[in-house]
Amino acid sequence: MNCLLRVASVLSLLFSAGTALAAPPLPALSAASSDLTVSGISSGGYMAVQFQVAYSTLVRGAGVLAGGPYYCAEGKVGRALGNCMAPTKTDGPPPVAETLKRIEQLAEAKQIDPVKNLNDDRVWLLSGGQDKMVAPAVMDSLAEFYRSVLPADALRYVKVADAGHAMLSVADPKANACATSNPPFINRCQDIDAPGQLLSHLLGPLKAPAATLEGEIIAFDQRPYIKGAAVDASLADEGYAFIPTTCRSGGYRIHVAFHGCRQSHSEIGSRFIETAGYNNWAASNRLIVLYPQTVARSGLAFGSFKMILNPKACWDWWGYIGDDYHTRDGVQMRAVRSMIDGLASGKR
Repeated sequence: MNCLLRVASVLSLLFSAGTALAAPPLPALSAASSDLTVSGISSGGYMAVQFQVAYSTLVRGAGVLAGGPYYCAEGKVGRALGNCMAPTKTDGPPPVAETLKRIEQLAEAKQIDPVKNLNDDRVWLLSGGQDKMVAPAVMDSLAEFYRSVLPADALRYVKVADAGHAMLSVADPKANACATSNPPFINRCQDIDAPGQLLSHLLGPLKAPAATLEGEIIAFDQRPYIKGAAVDASLADEGYAFIPTTCRSGGYRIHVAFHGCRQSHSEIGSRFIETAGYNNWAASNRLIVLYPQTVARSGLAFGSFKMILNPKACWDWWGYIGDDYHTRDGVQMRAVRSMIDGLASGKR
């Protein structure tokens, strides 16, 4: 009995310590969620497309590096690895007509927002000719989809022949060489500033990036925004956001930057958050950058009875959590939407 009491006491202390050390929630900044933009690299690129399509009433533009078409994997990991990353002549991404039909069906079922909301969006795409993870043909397929729903001047598709699978940044002093397709998946390719280019295309003419970073990167508790346990969603307990110094007055726009596989904070620390290249642009252009975070899962995990296979901490674009991953009912999708609502809240 005494042993059981001691165990209970230790567990209670551990729980109390964990609670005390929890990061605060996102600040309520009265941010302008109606002018939302998103972007991502790799699985984050797929997530950006998913989020834009599912919440097209809210999202006004998307930037995608090394991603692919909406619902490309069709809930199958084999299709994700084959058709949507290393396609062949017979097994490639779904045709545009098929993707549009699927989107229309989901919209009619009220699982995603109406398709017509995509028509006034702006989209920026980048594909690396030396990408060893997601073949350029997949990005070509994504570009073809967007051409079918957007005016010609709303789409910009950048191809960098020498680039590998990576965020192209001028902000990381230790960036990989241009052709690299290895962690941390942040490369230097001459002076190509992917975040600067995509933000300028999505939001219109911008002020030059701040020479001195006026703002702070904050950690926040992601758990209140997740339905169920964070570990069951392969989401980390903590996410991050860059908050410009002057944004406390409200009215700032929000940009969501989705990291790629093996780029989460648990994998590479704050490298993506600090040096992907978004923050200096955000500091001078009234922009909050939200960096939601995944966590790796390889089967069962402490505190979870779910079998989840996500060993590289990717965003769910093939259904490792559930069949509704690509809709507004997807647990990761709802969590990010809830984070955005938190920043848009005016409560203090």
